[in-house]
Amino acid sequence: MLYHFSEEPDIPVFLPRKPPGREDLPPVVWAVDEGHAHLYYFPRECPRIVYTLTGDVGEEDKRLLFGPAASDTVIAIESAWLERLRQTVLYRYTFDERDFRLLDATAGYYTAEEPVTPVSVERVGDLLDKLAATGAELRIMRNLNPLRDALLASSVSLFSVIRFRNAQPPE
Repeated sequence: MLYHFSEEPDIPVFLPRKPPGREDLPPVVWAVDEGHAHLYYFPRECPRIVYTLTGDVGEEDKRLLFGPAASDTVIAIESAWLERLRQTVLYRYTFDERDFRLLDATAGYYTAEEPVTPVSVERVGDLLDKLAATGAELRIMRNLNPLRDALLASSVSLFSVIRFRNAQPPE
């Protein structure tokens, strides 16, 4: 199954839309696989950085970016978004994957170029509880820019920067 997360509880049909910043794609409906669903347990516009420890990460980068984390995955958001994360009510729409094609296996992204009717919709529940259950470490930071810059200069190869246009400007 594939999922789409929304703060809207009653979307009967998802219509393809032109993705901002993706001029290479036609209008599409986005979905994410189960393995990446936790990356969307956030308010829609919440900027976040997710990165994962892999075997190619150097010792210095492990120390600097993962520190004493008990998890191989770190999710960072800005403190300005914490209260919205606590208050957001999110809904998980489930789709039949036959309606979609794989766009990016690493990110778990799927797209459909035709309207898609969800199979079901359910309220996600407490987002902080859901995030804690994933085993990822959630970091609350004042500003994401230093972390993004550090990741870009690091040996960490598996990371994602989501909705960064909504992040605080560099300090």
